[in-house]
Amino acid sequence: MTLTLMKHVARLSRGSAVAVALLLSAALPQTVMAQPTGVDPEAQKLLKASTDFLARHERFCLDTESSIDVVLATGQKIQFDHTARVSVERPNKLRAERTGDLVDQVFYYDGESLTLHDPHNGYYAVIAAPSTLEETLDFAREKLDIVAPAADLLYKNAYDILMQDVTSGFMVGKTVIDGVRCDHLAFRALHVDWQIWIEEGERPLVRKLVITTLDKLNAPQFTVVAKNWNLEPKFSAATFSFKPSQNVRKVEFLLKNTGNPKAN
Repeated sequence: MTLTLMKHVARLSRGSAVAVALLLSAALPQTVMAQPTGVDPEAQKLLKASTDFLARHERFCLDTESSIDVVLATGQKIQFDHTARVSVERPNKLRAERTGDLVDQVFYYDGESLTLHDPHNGYYAVIAAPSTLEETLDFAREKLDIVAPAADLLYKNAYDILMQDVTSGFMVGKTVIDGVRCDHLAFRALHVDWQIWIEEGERPLVRKLVITTLDKLNAPQFTVVAKNWNLEPKFSAATFSFKPSQNVRKVEFLLKNTGNPKAN
């Protein structure tokens, strides 16, 4: 309910306010009275089909629109938005161009090194990286403190990662995301609730993902919508490599938990 509508309802007589409340409640989905127990086999089947489908594709690219909550010390949530263009060539190529409220960065992974370029501030950093995409994503998270919540979907074993510690999962229903009809699934793990929307039909691609962190103050959320999937893109060698211009300054990565910079 908007603030304007709330103020309008407040001015109504008691009888009219009750009528408006009943009208509004009729337009909202019914509250779930009990959390389903266990994991619905149909939900598992759809998720496995989706992750296996993407794992079979050697090349793909997509656009994403995401939002992330930051909780202030007062408990107030502040939301930040970002867009990204992600290009993948298995087993060891990645490019991710991210722009938004908090970042303006391009990541390049060419099978040998990982480069972060910040075109807005005019600097870049490069570091030797593992030989596979999955190992490099682990390396970026564990050593460089680079966290991308939706990156789990890029792993070939994405299903195993997503289902780790899951205690319940069920089919929510059918819906439409960005004009595409999808199956809506919901899962619960130890410290996380997450929802996923998977395209119906022969291309069971992920169209939306919502992650709710339960062990943080006021349960902040991360939401990403995936669109413009291309499963047959054509890349050049330049797609995944970075050649700095003379006016770009080289800096060093700061390794997580060490305080020591590291670069090639």
